[in-house]
Amino acid sequence: MKDKKIAVLLTGTALVSAAAVFSGAWGYVSGLEPAANARLVNSSSLTGAVVDVELLNQIEAVAAKKRVEPVDARVDRVWEAIPGYNGLEVDVEATYNLAVKNRGEGESLPLVYREIPAKITLNDLDLASHPIYRGNPNKPMVSLMINVAWGNEFLEPMLNTLDEENIKTTFFLDGSWLKKNPELAGEIVKRGHEVENHAYTHPNMSRLSRERADMEIAKTQELLKTSLGVENQWFAPPSGDFNKQTVAIAHARGLKTVLWTLDTVDWQHPAPEAVVQKISSKVEPGFLILMHPTDSSSKALKGMIDGIRAKGLTIGTVSQTLSPDRVMPGGT
Repeated sequence: MKDKKIAVLLTGTALVSAAAVFSGAWGYVSGLEPAANARLVNSSSLTGAVVDVELLNQIEAVAAKKRVEPVDARVDRVWEAIPGYNGLEVDVEATYNLAVKNRGEGESLPLVYREIPAKITLNDLDLASHPIYRGNPNKPMVSLMINVAWGNEFLEPMLNTLDEENIKTTFFLDGSWLKKNPELAGEIVKRGHEVENHAYTHPNMSRLSRERADMEIAKTQELLKTSLGVENQWFAPPSGDFNKQTVAIAHARGLKTVLWTLDTVDWQHPAPEAVVQKISSKVEPGFLILMHPTDSSSKALKGMIDGIRAKGLTIGTVSQTLSPDRVMPGGT
């Protein structure tokens, strides 16, 4: 198992820094102070020449209770490809070494955690055949998928709201829009958001020949790279229209096909309050929420964010939401 550890054993200053990060996110565990009269034995894997057996036993007992098993990626009959989600365990050695280092300081002991990787990841699935509609339902994160082919006047207000709320998300750009609006697209990137592929002329992909479908994806992929310096990862079919050929072509170009779990239907210009109510009531862990730069979504965005956060969910990019990485409590 040692060769599969995510977090290596840290000592000295590096250990203190790592523990500070984890303890700030996961909290302190009391009742684990080193015992003054503990029996000591020799050990080469822990700090010092001898081991405080009582302290070590206490940490191991807590570690057994805190362990969370990883969840493997899988193909679902309804949701198609669903990513995995890493587990979590206490790094017993690092926690023990930190306790010994801080012996006598009178503070509760912060546990040092490490992730347990899932055995099967999204990349292990047949993504040439299966699109992705959602993240892992165990992951308390969602993403806003903002598809851009028009609506320039609403982009800046939406970007400002995202800045104010300290949120980074994913914009899927129509290639013809990107060609006409490189500066505005560059501003999206400058503000730290992810930008991805939404074809070139906003076609119904299922109606295209293989050659035309490939051109639609390839042309925008190349433009993202030359205009914005972006290495494309995801492809969102315009209007959610696709077929097996679409998914296979995107995969051949190194892209994963992604759709949405929950739709604002903002292109129908609903009242902002209706958008907020719909998203707030229906959003669940792992959801991908479809939006466009419209008056409805621009005005609803702050309320949507509040409603999502009220459910204890973090908002991230599509890449973050679909990754197996665990969410740290207290995220955006």
